[in-house]
Amino acid sequence: MPTDDYYDTDAFPEDYTGYDGAEVWQFIHNRICFHDDSLKDEYDDDNWKADFNKAVSGMHSIISAQIIRGLREKQEQGETAEDNDDGGGNDNRWTLNPVVEFERRLSPRGETPLAIENLYFCYMLLLTAVSRARERLLQDCDSGKISASAASQLRPVLDYPLLDDPNIEVASRKLHDHAIKDSFSVTALWEARMRTRELFRIMNCVQCNKCRLHGKISALGLSTALQLLVGRTGEGGDVTRVHRVELAALMTTLAKCTSAIQLCNEMQSQLQETEAS
Repeated sequence: MPTDDYYDTDAFPEDYTGYDGAEVWQFIHNRICFHDDSLKDEYDDDNWKADFNKAVSGMHSIISAQIIRGLREKQEQGETAEDNDDGGGNDNRWTLNPVVEFERRLSPRGETPLAIENLYFCYMLLLTAVSRARERLLQDCDSGKISASAASQLRPVLDYPLLDDPNIEVASRKLHDHAIKDSFSVTALWEARMRTRELFRIMNCVQCNKCRLHGKISALGLSTALQLLVGRTGEGGDVTRVHRVELAALMTTLAKCTSAIQLCNEMQSQLQETEAS
């Protein structure tokens, strides 16, 4: 049940509100992501900083996909902006074309050609992190720390075969190898912890209440994944010391990422059908 401290994301689903968060994302990519001389490529380099950038870009893709899904649903339902009160003072009439927005935001021909590739990279990190946290989550289910109703929904997710597929560990192995490749890389890992904190804090600048809530969840979920996979030494953090709210954010972000990938597959199929006709 929602309280002053906790929100039910089913009651406050992520969707398209008309809010323009471009300035916040510009700050994230320009100031929170890494752009120092040690990087030859922003997303593909023998450096954990490039992996960090790739993961943050993947998080951006998750949110972009949810926006496109929400836009499509509102148009299909014939909803107008007056039907939505998100605290952002929006008066948009949902006139944007979801297909055009997908091409602009997520397709290889759009503003971020690697958006979908980075989305899958983020997905693999989240899956591996959930796999690392699985025993802790199952113990919480057995002990009653997680309610019976929530546990009944969580257990099938934790039993999903994809969590045991070694192929999903490609991204985390790459991140791990880059993090421990030399003493300088390990010593610099404190920067990753600081940047994930900044990523969470910058969401306070989002002026749409619903967007701020879901932005914080995604930022905390990604931060938790990096904490479990890298930690302070590059070898990963102690799952027993992770707060239950962080684990909840991790699972919620994984669900968001799964939904985003499904949306991308649907939109790509729609584009292919349109181009073929």
